[in-house]
Amino acid sequence: MAMTIHVDVVSAEEEIFSGTVEFAIFPGESGELGIMPRHTPLLTRIKPGALRLKVPDEDRFELVYVSGGMLEVQPHLITVLADTAIRAADLDEAKLLEAKRQAEETLSKRSGGMNFAAAEAELAQLNAQLQAIKKMKSNVH
Repeated sequence: MAMTIHVDVVSAEEEIFSGTVEFAIFPGESGELGIMPRHTPLLTRIKPGALRLKVPDEDRFELVYVSGGMLEVQPHLITVLADTAIRAADLDEAKLLEAKRQAEETLSKRSGGMNFAAAEAELAQLNAQLQAIKKMKSNVH
């Protein structure tokens, strides 16, 4: 039997995932972080993207989109605290593509009262959610 580590993924609204995994991959600020059981303690920020959680005895990964947040790693426990966390299977690709189109259109108009930083941040979030859907569809490991 493979070694496992417990993972809790929590958003401001609810607990999204709680269970054991063989390993997990997180979108770190400087690149992806792969965490195995008994990893050295770590506390770091994560950027928007997909968490990939390898559930024991399954060929696929559990994918969860996070809007960014904090990752705490202890030898037998991983905790992710995110403002927003959504199972990749619950993301609506058509709505995201439409929202992305609207955000790009708004940015291209460049009206004087627009908050460009907020618009660009929203576009980055939409792109990260679309990447999570893409990973889910291709079952990328």
